[in-house]
Amino acid sequence: MKLIGSAASPYVRKVRVVMAEKRLDYQFVIEDVWSDDTTIASSNPLGKVPCLIMDGSEAMFDSRVIVEYLDTLSPVGKLIPQPGRERAEVKTWEALADGVMDAGVLWRLEATWARRADGERSRAWMDRQRAKVEAGIRAMAKGLGDKPFCSGIHLSLSDISVGCALGWIGFRFPDIDWRGEHPNLGKLYDKLMLRASFADTAP
Repeated sequence: MKLIGSAASPYVRKVRVVMAEKRLDYQFVIEDVWSDDTTIASSNPLGKVPCLIMDGSEAMFDSRVIVEYLDTLSPVGKLIPQPGRERAEVKTWEALADGVMDAGVLWRLEATWARRADGERSRAWMDRQRAKVEAGIRAMAKGLGDKPFCSGIHLSLSDISVGCALGWIGFRFPDIDWRGEHPNLGKLYDKLMLRASFADTAP
């Protein structure tokens, strides 16, 4: 398998962490989708990463689709429960973490996209996205409480998704003091960073 992505993308990191936890072999191909000479559209018509190229050149995209597929490839470290309430809980955590990242990406693009003049940037839009990021982080902290993991008693896709979101927010928006405001999330992230899958994929 070949994974096309960016080392700084939190969505790509989520896939890379899952691949490491599942002990799957793959080739990581760096792609800058914002470059004028990007070729990502030949694999994903939406022009986004991550994109997984499987045997036979078949492409799979969207991190949620990819990680669900990857979890079926090996019985090692099952990350997504069987259909039912527990599975819905894990997928909801993933949706929350992805929503935080989605809002963060929109905020960052509005603030930094080179093809938009400073006078064209909307402070109201950036504030709206920041509010979503902060609300999502508060919801993560409330949902985690004093539990060792987000869902159940062991690592799952819930924790991987939350960890990737928090790591990226800390990387791109260091002024958001999520560690200081939510020590339980800091404790979880520090525990995740002890795992090679997280330490080796830090942005």
